[in-house]
Amino acid sequence: MRPTGLDLYDAAASAGAGTVIRRYSTSFGLASRLLSRRIRPRIADVYALVRVADEIVDGPAEQAGFDAAQRRSELDALEARTERALQIGFSGDLIVHAFARTAREHGIGVELTRPFFASMRTDLHRREFSPEQARDYVYGSAEVIGLMCLRIFEAGRTRTAQQEHILTAGARSLGRAFQRVNFLRDWAADTGQLHRVYLPEAAAGLDGPARDAVVASIREDLAEADAAIPLLDPGARPAVQAARDLFGELTDRLARTDPQRLRRDRIRVPAPRKAALLVRAAIRRSRA
Repeated sequence: MRPTGLDLYDAAASAGAGTVIRRYSTSFGLASRLLSRRIRPRIADVYALVRVADEIVDGPAEQAGFDAAQRRSELDALEARTERALQIGFSGDLIVHAFARTAREHGIGVELTRPFFASMRTDLHRREFSPEQARDYVYGSAEVIGLMCLRIFEAGRTRTAQQEHILTAGARSLGRAFQRVNFLRDWAADTGQLHRVYLPEAAAGLDGPARDAVVASIREDLAEADAAIPLLDPGARPAVQAARDLFGELTDRLARTDPQRLRRDRIRVPAPRKAALLVRAAIRRSRA
């Protein structure tokens, strides 16, 4: 076989990551199209690793006949490959290689990957979450992803301590809001199929007061994120704003939906409304 260079391998790895985000993502994938050419493939590299880990925990691995212990072993192996690639800069796993290359270039290390994998492992055994357990889970499953994205967005930029604080808090808040929106939207599947209750506010059942408490906390997090978005790099700002607007729209729809329906159905933002929000974000980008 004719030998090839590392550049070709890097390109193949990133192409694989790009395929993952196109195949799996809807709202996030659409919003990511508004990212600059520098940022977009790097975010895809992060998304792909996160998605593969999630698919090991729920879905394909289980459908392939893997029990919880086998899925735990696969997840541990993925984390081990990731940490080794972070150290040496190469992996025979193309998705891990793409992530590690981007992570090493942007200062993303085990301080962010380990909480993520810890949260993924939690899904293999925990069914209900106390407030403290829920905070830890959301930090690892969502907030650290926001921090990874922020490090990519901020590459080469100099910030004051105050700006850095606002951006970091905003990245965590936005990730937290997105995750809790997902928990509320996916209540029927999470409780009915996975037998998990992620929302401590709804531990006794999802009723009107529980829904309202969750929505209020989501809106608080979105408000904190709103303070950070104007500070973002222009190459990232329209995409982040579009994602925020999409989830804000979904939050409003969840707030108006009867809890009985939330317990049964998955609420969505209609495609025409999604398109309108994305067009608005694209217009903002063209005027920036």
